[in-house]
Order: sequence, then C-alpha cells, then structure tokens
Amino acid sequence: MGFTGSYYLLYSTFVGKEFYGTYGLFIDYVPMYNKFRAVSSILVIAEFTIPLLAVFALKEVLAKPEILKLKENRTGVIITLVLTAGVSLILAVAPGVFFSSYIPAQEMAALQQGLPAEYLSPIITNLAEMRKAMLTSDAWRSFFIIVVGCFLLFLYQQKKLKASFTMTGIVLLCLIDMWTVNKRYLNDEQFVSKSNQTGAFVKTQTAEIILQDTALNYRVLNFVGFPGNTFNENNTSYWHKSVGGYHAAKLRRYQEMIDHHITPEMKDAYQEVAGAGGAMDSVDASKFRVLNMLNTKYFIFPAGQQGQTVPVENPYAYGNAWFVDKVQYVNNANEEIDALNDILPTETAVVDAKFKDQLKGVTKGYKDSLSTIRLTSYEPNRLVYETSSAKDGVAVFSEIYYPGWQAKIDGQPVDIARADYILRVMNVPAGQHTIEMWFDPQSLHVTESIAYASLALLLIGVMILIWFSKKKLITPKKKGG
Repeated sequence: MGFTGSYYLLYSTFVGKEFYGTYGLFIDYVPMYNKFRAVSSILVIAEFTIPLLAVFALKEVLAKPEILKLKENRTGVIITLVLTAGVSLILAVAPGVFFSSYIPAQEMAALQQGLPAEYLSPIITNLAEMRKAMLTSDAWRSFFIIVVGCFLLFLYQQKKLKASFTMTGIVLLCLIDMWTVNKRYLNDEQFVSKSNQTGAFVKTQTAEIILQDTALNYRVLNFVGFPGNTFNENNTSYWHKSVGGYHAAKLRRYQEMIDHHITPEMKDAYQEVAGAGGAMDSVDASKFRVLNMLNTKYFIFPAGQQGQTVPVENPYAYGNAWFVDKVQYVNNANEEIDALNDILPTETAVVDAKFKDQLKGVTKGYKDSLSTIRLTSYEPNRLVYETSSAKDGVAVFSEIYYPGWQAKIDGQPVDIARADYILRVMNVPAGQHTIEMWFDPQSLHVTESIAYASLALLLIGVMILIWFSKKKLITPKKKGG
C-alpha cells in the first residue's frame, strides 16, 4: 500500500492540474519543485527510486533465498509477475485491448487541419501501424526480460544456480535492456569524425555597421522573423547586447514584459518605421516607450528577399540611466506593469510599495538640463557611473534588477530598488559622484562557507580515523612474569 500510495503521489504531481490538490502542494511547499521547467521532470524520482528498491529486494533475496518459499512472499511474487509480465504479454499479443486508437484526439485534429483530405487517411494508417509495431516490440522485450529474470531467481532459490551467476545474469539483462533502448536515441549514425565548425555565428554587414558604434553599452532589437524569431535566435546576442534572444531559463519578470509590452511595442515600432520609410524623425516614439526604456539604440529590419538586413538607429533610446521628476508607488506587480502603459519613463519611475524604504519614501525627484549620468565602465558584473546634479534626485538605470547586485556612491553602500517592473532605481545626492554597481550575491558566500566547513569536517574526520587506526595497530607490551 505504501509503495502504491507513493507512486500515486508521484503520478499526481506529474499530471498537474488533473490532481491540482497534490500538484499545488508540491508547487507551493516542496523546495525547488517549482524550478522544474516541466512538471514531468519529477519522473526522475521514479527513475532513481524504482531501481533502488529493486536492488534492495535483490540483495535480500540473494542473502536469504528461503524468503521466496514463504507463502506471503510467494503470493506477492505471483501478483507482481502477473501485473508486469502478464500485462506485457497481453500488449504484445493483443495491443488493441487497452487502446482503441494510437492517435490522440488533439493530434488527430492537428493532422486534419494541416493535411489535405487525400493524404490524411494513408498517413493516419501508417502512423497507427508504426506505433502499434513499436508497442508490440517493446511489450515482447519487457515480457522476456521479466520472465528470464524471474527464472534466474527461481533457479537460485532451488540452489541450481550460484549467487554470482544469478547476479551476472541479472546485470546482463539490465545491460541488454538499457543498451537496446539507449541506442534508439544515441546510435552509430550520430557519431561522426572530429571536425572544427566555423561560422556558427556569421557576422553580417548589419552587425559590422552597428559594431562601429563604440559606446559602452546599448541594446539591439532584431525584427527579422518577428514575432517568432526575435526571442528564439541567438545570433544577435552573439554580436550585440540584445533585447531578444533565447534562453531556457529566462527571468519570469522579463518574460512578462515581453508578453505585456515588448511584443506589442515591436508591432507598433515596425509599423511606424516602415510607414515612415526609415525616417526616424517622422516616427511617433511614444508607441515604443518600453523599448526606449531598455536603451534599444538599434533596430535590425529585414531588407529584400535574400535574407538581407538593414540597421536603423533609434534616436529616442533613453540611454544607460536618467533622472526622473517623480516616483509613483503602486501596491503590487499588476499595478506596476500596467502603469507602464500610462507613464513616460523619463519623467516618472513606477516603484512597488515594498521598495519604499529603500528610496526613503521619496515621491519627487529633480532634474534639469545640466543633470547628467554617464556610464564610464562596463562589465557584465560591474558598472561604474559618473553623476552630476544641482540637487538630490532619483535615478533610474537601464539594467535589469536582480537580487545580489550591490551599489556604492563614493565608496558608501547604498540601496538599490526596483522600478518600472524590471529596472534599477536609487537616490542620488546632489553634486558630482561616482556610482559603482557589482554583482555579489549573499547566497554565494553562504554556499562557499558551507563548502569550506564541510571540507574541514571531512579532513578532521579522516585525521581522527587515521589516528584511531594507528592506535589499534600499536599493541601494548606485556610485562614479564
């Protein structure tokens, strides 16, 4: 019952919303479970624990072969054999018993929509036959492996086979099983001679033109293949700091910005630039304020039918940082991301109320034509700015806010808050100052401390064991009679 309940729990966390009570419990309370890219990743638990349980059971049987003679254990073995080998045999002999169709309804609907009627029937027939053949083949393989494994244990229990031979036979069965399945995914055709790949990321003429801009930090947005390609290609990211690009572990807040603002603004920006024939002085920049907030200095547009592209400089990008006139506090993330529809980021910074203390409750900033913020040094994990302003102000930095970033003004630690849903903001005193930001997460120091402490304990433990071992080897001399 315990085994069945455990794997019901595992299954319920895998299927997700159909068993949301259990699934939600894992998502909300089990550490790191919500870090899985897909809930099906939890099946790794079954992949580890089921073989582990089998190893424990095999160890017990080899150590005490008489336990198979006990009535309750013999009954369990028979039930297990029926549930595994029996079901495999049924699937091998009559694969249609459990499945009325080998093509799910959703897949069938997709095929019906995507294929002409005259091609649909033969494709469905071939697809069903292929899947039926695969099921039958695997069922026979599973049946024979189970039966042979049980037969080896029976011979050992009857003392007709030594433990070493029994173990060798079971290991060979496992090896054959894993080898045949793994070869489906990693076969001989996938092994090729060693070669050097060149030109993986081709530098286009557009990239060369943009790279002539030697400014320390700006971003580029590729419209080629929009919307599907912009956030699924990395050639742009190889040569430039890209607004788009692909990564399997993209920040959730940035993805939400893509969905709510960046993608809609890309459509508007494309229409504006195309409508103006590339003349940026005739473009309405208010339609892509978030792109400007992200310091998108260059757009890459398709040109012609041969894959050519052309760079278009965006003169409306706000730059690396800017002072704002006021701070607008909101109560939650929804209000924060929605407020970007209404504010002008160069004038107003939208800040979640939970960051109010970091900004000391400031609601009004200061800026004039002489107030400046200039990026003087750029590295991925360290930024340096020079500021100048007549009065205390609030500065927004066109860099993604993320826990672990630290900041100092003239060597004195200061707080970094989050503004405009994804950017950084801080109070900047009047006068000329140097602002330094660097990435130094506390979690890194904690894990380092734990690692060093564990290593020290391990070394101490080894030294103690060596000392006790030497002590046992030294036998005291007996006194003479």
